[in-house]
Amino acid sequence: MASNQDKDDFFHPRYPYRGEVKPENIVFNANLQEFAQEVSYICNLETAGKIKPGQAYHKIKDLWKKLKLSKEELKIGDNLFNQEFDDNDDDSTENDKS
Repeated sequence: MASNQDKDDFFHPRYPYRGEVKPENIVFNANLQEFAQEVSYICNLETAGKIKPGQAYHKIKDLWKKLKLSKEELKIGDNLFNQEFDDNDDDSTENDKS
């Protein structure tokens, strides 16, 4: 007979984080996995007729807002485009010549 830990691992799989190891990334990854798990439950409940489509939509929308707030609070992805670029880029002069 399977142990409770085996059942938990089966029903609530967690995967190791493989990105850049920073505390905020690991926390967001955990939040993202939890979001995906809860969305899966909601979809299954709606498919089985246990909740109405509108209820499912609103529950998922609330979960999305919670995940988005988590991303903003953890400042995930804020520095993606904050790099300074050289104004004397060779591509701009090549485009002007043609």
